[in-house]
Amino acid sequence: MDFVSIRVITEDVARLVEFYEKVTGVRADWTTEDFAEIRTRHATLAIASTRTVPLFAPGSSRPADNHSVIIEFLVDDVDRVHANLTGYVGEFVTEPTTMPWGNRALLFRDPDGNLVNFFTPVTPEAIAKFGR
Repeated sequence: MDFVSIRVITEDVARLVEFYEKVTGVRADWTTEDFAEIRTRHATLAIASTRTVPLFAPGSSRPADNHSVIIEFLVDDVDRVHANLTGYVGEFVTEPTTMPWGNRALLFRDPDGNLVNFFTPVTPEAIAKFGR
């Protein structure tokens, strides 16, 4: 088994794709107007329209209703990313902070309210864990 992606359901695919392209610097691959993917080396963030939900199970997912998942991206320099996103991201949940487990993290919300964490390993243990 291999974990390959997480899918976010939204009412506005174009808006959310534009946001993630801007904050990640990764261009999306569009399959249809209802589905696009931001592919990184290790995983994919899929962004899909509410029109795709009935294909799985009607009513099984609701947009902009996440209260338990954080979408995380490993970045080279979280402080530099923070500086670059200031003025674009409306509000940061937390400014760059070094966490007890050794990552320097920046937390903010995407336009649908989903939590996004950009982090950089900074302790020797965290750096070793991520092969940096």
